[in-house]
Amino acid sequence: MQIRYVAALLLTASTASVSFAQTLPAGVVKGPSVEGITEYRLPNGLKVLLFPDASKPTVTVNVTYLVGSRHENYGETGMAHLLEHLLFKGTPRHRNIPQQFADRGMDYNGTTSLDRTNYYEVFQASPENLKWALDMEAERMTRSFIAKKDLDSEMTVVRNEYESGENDPFGVLYKRMESVAFDWHSYGRSTIGNRSDIENVRIENLQAFYRTYYQPDNAVLLVAGKFEPSQTLAWISKTFGAIPKPKRTLPRFWTVEPAQDGERQYAVRRKGDVQIVLVGYKIPSGLHADADPLAFMNQVLGDTPNGRLHKRLVESGKAAQVFAFSQPGYAPSLQVFGAVVKMGQPVEPVRDELIAAVEGFAQEAPSEEEMERTRREYSNSIEKALNNPQQVGVALSEHIALGDWRLLFQGRDSLASITSAQVAAAAGRYLKRDNRVVGTFIPDDAPQRAEIGAAPTAAELLKDYKGKASALTSEVFDPSQDNIMARTELRELGGLKLALLPKRNRGETVVVDLRLRWGDEKNQFGQQMLAAATDQMLMRGSSRYTRAQLADAMSKLKMSGSLYHFETTREHLAAALRLQAHVLKEPAFPAAEFEQMRQQWVVGLEATRNDPQAMAGRAQAEYFDHWPKGDPRSTLTLDEQLAAIKALKLEDLKAYHAAFYGASQGELSVVGDFDKAELLKVAGEELAGWHSKAAYAPILDKHVEKAPTRITLDAPDKENGVFSARMNLALRTDDPDYPALELANFIFGNGGLKSRLMDRIRQKDGLSYGGGSGLEAGELDDAGAFTIDAIAAPQNMAKLEAAIRQELERAVKQGFTAAEVAGAKSGLMQQRLQNRSRDDVLASAWSHFRYLGRTFAWSKQYEARLKALTPQQVSAAFRKHIDPGKLSVVIAADAAKAKR
Repeated sequence: MQIRYVAALLLTASTASVSFAQTLPAGVVKGPSVEGITEYRLPNGLKVLLFPDASKPTVTVNVTYLVGSRHENYGETGMAHLLEHLLFKGTPRHRNIPQQFADRGMDYNGTTSLDRTNYYEVFQASPENLKWALDMEAERMTRSFIAKKDLDSEMTVVRNEYESGENDPFGVLYKRMESVAFDWHSYGRSTIGNRSDIENVRIENLQAFYRTYYQPDNAVLLVAGKFEPSQTLAWISKTFGAIPKPKRTLPRFWTVEPAQDGERQYAVRRKGDVQIVLVGYKIPSGLHADADPLAFMNQVLGDTPNGRLHKRLVESGKAAQVFAFSQPGYAPSLQVFGAVVKMGQPVEPVRDELIAAVEGFAQEAPSEEEMERTRREYSNSIEKALNNPQQVGVALSEHIALGDWRLLFQGRDSLASITSAQVAAAAGRYLKRDNRVVGTFIPDDAPQRAEIGAAPTAAELLKDYKGKASALTSEVFDPSQDNIMARTELRELGGLKLALLPKRNRGETVVVDLRLRWGDEKNQFGQQMLAAATDQMLMRGSSRYTRAQLADAMSKLKMSGSLYHFETTREHLAAALRLQAHVLKEPAFPAAEFEQMRQQWVVGLEATRNDPQAMAGRAQAEYFDHWPKGDPRSTLTLDEQLAAIKALKLEDLKAYHAAFYGASQGELSVVGDFDKAELLKVAGEELAGWHSKAAYAPILDKHVEKAPTRITLDAPDKENGVFSARMNLALRTDDPDYPALELANFIFGNGGLKSRLMDRIRQKDGLSYGGGSGLEAGELDDAGAFTIDAIAAPQNMAKLEAAIRQELERAVKQGFTAAEVAGAKSGLMQQRLQNRSRDDVLASAWSHFRYLGRTFAWSKQYEARLKALTPQQVSAAFRKHIDPGKLSVVIAADAAKAKR
């Protein structure tokens, strides 16, 4: 019944699960099995889901705990999320979990929501990696330190995450909606929590919360990917099975939110550059019979460009953007609609039109076209989710929180049974004036309250449900460079350089990456915004399709992604390529869509005017710009961009397309399930004779030394500040020092949570939620750069800068240890291997290599150079190229808060 969740799961493809005969470990009981996922239960209450899949050399381990922000008590808001952070602080046998993740090249994270908390790691498939991950997760389930010293440093990090969210107008507005909408239920509290609760929570409360909810009978473990099921189940029985069954009883929650007795209004007044209207309504639990019809309503109203709100508000020019979303939970929650209004335009007419469209929905039931489109969109999303066990494993956390993972499949199977009448009737029960949150309280003698009925249990919903067996297959693909080279055909089609790598995929998916190149530095002079606008208009209508029809056509062909880089299936590839070529060659440039695009562009840019992140980025780009105005490599100021957008003429876009677009030069890479002969035939017919009329030459950058500078920008009324530093480097990717610099950068600030920089500003000093360093190198020129970015509260910016400079000077002076270099090599190599197992990355990489005249043999040689580096060479390269005295620093923060 839970299509509300899977609608957002646009995932990639994988392969069929593998059945296996097994003798279960002592005490382990086998449960239901649906489409390759099998449930087991340990004697201590732990649920285990195994989803074996050998199509990619990766494994996902995910642990979902049935605890979220709704389980917090008064004064403890944000505690579930804070506890999530502390579970990365170590256990007796795993004292530095981020370092251990980094050494294994694992992708990992933890997330907290209203009803659950989950932790996952995705890694290269090997018995050693899997055994380590299971052992670590089992130990941190009940033996994490949860120490006062870690709370003291991590509290300020979480507070900075809170402060970062306070910079976002929409995020602040939505948090207020939650608190205004709910009088009593804990869904009225944002998961990030209240600032004072974050700052003052007692370690004893956190420890008690941890001991109560982090137990095997309140958790579900999922292992998905390439692994041996019997051995894995044995390891799970040994590691997790050793945890005693808890004796405590989980707390019961009995608060039921009463029916709202009148529309509510609220306003957030903060400095900003964009106007937003939100309208919210309380809706039933995600388990309620009305949940899925309401999901259909959400799509019919909120879709872009086919949704009713888009057509009524955006196409009429009243709003720049509309949206709709819900956050269905275990208890009744919120359905939200919104509109973005350009500065200077009145908000009230948009608000009134939005309310009229939403609350009048029940009187105009969805058409069959709207129902079919919605079923197709959900079906496509679910299909993509189920084709990738690696990602659907993490997504199952939401269904686990509702009571049972099988709700994902039950919801998919119920799509066809949902009718237009059900959708309209469900909307009529909840989209009412007195259930609305948008305005102030108004006394009313005739209230229109929405009574929300009780929902059945997951067991009741699933008592007669029979899951389907999986029938999808694929090959086991070796992502080594040698195999990629052996499997790929390189050829040319006119001026296009092709890379074709056919392989059997789960769901018969295939990825297309097309890059077209035209123009040179002379004929592109003064054309920056015109070129960008022309590209933006391509998907807004063609000679045969309106924008809405084009979106439908792509949906029918299962195309997801962009016009130049998309995924589809073997069956639809030929038609998808023809549609792609048609859109590229025959854009219609509709006048109404042109004005919509212009308005949205202006509103989007204006929204960044006072955003510290955008302010700092613009200041850095403008300072380091060394090209004359009009040059395609030059940087436009914000006001110059706005002026150029307002000056655009539709005739100029048409002329630009006619003068420059064509397939005379470029790259086309296709990876996945396809027929090579058919592809070559279609590509030849559609692209081979399409030529650009303009001269072409690569537009190269060049290294220019810039004197260090310091720029301070005031960002009033912003809770979070931004530190940005940069120095230019004369560096190419084929330079002898580049591999050593990449390793050094990984160690210093590009290794995720585990890096020199994050160890200092987050783990030790607790100043920042996020930061890192970057290394840029030219491919055909020597325009490189070294950058450092971090966020902090304005009053902590001076401490942040001091800490960053100290760490950079220490790295330059002392270099890097053998252990750091070994860990960086391991992490980078495993990341690169995992990337090569992804079709979308492979296709993009082949296009890039073809442009540069390289192959994956170059990738293999580069990795050999990485592996051969010594700590001394890495340290010497960093010392040679990085000079802390040459950093140009930009700080964007509230000056008044910085003085506190």
